[in-house]
Amino acid sequence: MAHLLMIESWVGAMSSLLPRAIHESGHRFTFLTRDLRHYLRAAPAHPHPLLAADNVLTAETNDVPALLSYAERLHGVLAFDGVISSCDYYLSTVAAVAAHLGLPGPDPLAVERAYRKDLTRTTTSAAGVPGPRFALTRDWPATAKAAAELGYPLVVKPVDLCAGMHVREVRDEAALREAYQALEAFPVNARGQERVPTVLLEELLVGPEVSVETVTAAGTTYVIGVTDKSLAGRPWFVESGHMFPAALSDADRGAAVDTAVSAIEALGLDHAVAHTEVKLTADGPRLIEVNPRPAGNRITELVRRVTGIDLPSVFADLAVGRQPDLRARETGVGSAAISFLLPPRAGVVAGIDGVEALAADPEVVDWAAKPAGHRAGEPTSNNSYLGHVMVTSPDGDARTRAERVVGALDVRYAEPVA
Repeated sequence: MAHLLMIESWVGAMSSLLPRAIHESGHRFTFLTRDLRHYLRAAPAHPHPLLAADNVLTAETNDVPALLSYAERLHGVLAFDGVISSCDYYLSTVAAVAAHLGLPGPDPLAVERAYRKDLTRTTTSAAGVPGPRFALTRDWPATAKAAAELGYPLVVKPVDLCAGMHVREVRDEAALREAYQALEAFPVNARGQERVPTVLLEELLVGPEVSVETVTAAGTTYVIGVTDKSLAGRPWFVESGHMFPAALSDADRGAAVDTAVSAIEALGLDHAVAHTEVKLTADGPRLIEVNPRPAGNRITELVRRVTGIDLPSVFADLAVGRQPDLRARETGVGSAAISFLLPPRAGVVAGIDGVEALAADPEVVDWAAKPAGHRAGEPTSNNSYLGHVMVTSPDGDARTRAERVVGALDVRYAEPVA
């Protein structure tokens, strides 16, 4: 039985999926965080995932040199076999700790190149991986000038946030200024880390977006499949749903896969599970981003229900140096889809009509909904969801079924529209 050191995690779906996967793989874990309250505030309805940990410890995880020293002392007592995290903000830290302890893991610099959107752009562009025209800036005059040169409409992105936070479409300089000021007013992320002030400007790409789920081990990248994505909330890029496998032609699937594999190779990622987003435009595939960890938004559950491959378990096996089993199994499921319930507006939720029927719906295999009293924000990122519905289908129409079920839900607010 291998012992994993888990350094931070998400408080969403992966906070439960990864501990479950670790135990189902025959491993155990010690959890290390700088702020235990961050996880206790999430107050999950089921037993808290951290109850599965052998140990729950606190230390300053944002101070990497001090963390390396602390992890070395812990390792001498608890004897770890690997280091892991599901939180984007700590992926390169985990790789650095694993390297320091002589444990399995990807190259920390490769992980940093993948996590940081500016480094991904410069690295993959230099390697000839197709992507959008882009510019990187650090102040307002340079941002306005670069935007005028690229031409509107554009997409404005922070280079070191996730869940679609502060990613938005802008169509003129006034909207650009608003987006720039919003980023400038957000200098520290949710984990107390100072943000990189670089702004990424990209041409607006038009076409369906997909993600390629891969596992790279010993220099070989294995493609598990391609997932499609529905977006909502313009000018924001909020993910409103996913289906696996994506309903694509062989040509489009091949183009997406080739782009993702080329990007992973260019970044130097190995010993990694990756979730790579690609836009299928009229001019061919274009790389959006590479995430050097299993997909969020329960995409890994869609994959598991169709193929039998549990990517969080694969992630855990890689972390301890075990060769993962990537053989697909017959599950009887042709497609699986998740559709998210977005808040129509900000406000206090009085209730969600239709939720009581979800448990009795034979098509629904998983669902969740925020309770009455939840304060909803504006639907500007993937952190805005009020709930989700997951369905499976013996054929390829799971997305249609999931969207139909979510479409029957109705959000009521405690206060009238202002």
